Amino acid sequence: MKEEKVRIDKWLWAARFFKTRSLASKAVSGGHVHLNGGRIKPSRPVQEGDRLQIRRGEEEFTVDVLGLSSRRGSATVARTLYQETEESVIRRESAREQRRLLHVAAIRPEGRPDKRDRRKIRKFLRKD
Repeated sequence: MKEEKVRIDKWLWAARFFKTRSLASKAVSGGHVHLNGGRIKPSRPVQEGDRLQIRRGEEEFTVDVLGLSSRRGSATVARTLYQETEESVIRRESAREQRRLLHVAAIRPEGRPDKRDRRKIRKFLRKD
């Protein structure tokens, strides 16, 4: 589906980077999406060949626009609209691995404190 102009918020929604178009619009307005290195407004048209930096939570994508669509389709169709750069894939994978290692290293309590432990906690907090 070839179109001449598509708003950036519509394209981000159609490419499945954001679940709703309003979330995509808020991300663009909030500075989480950059087009060719600069901040943009949600109404800015995107063209084939543009480079987007998209920050979504802890994930950061750098993608090249390959196709335009203002309609949201299946994930396989959405994947054909862009190509993620190799550096972006490597950065995201290393960040994911670091988060996984941090998650594994965290010491977790075995469960809720029992009656005896709760009494000790209350006594400690009251400093009796």
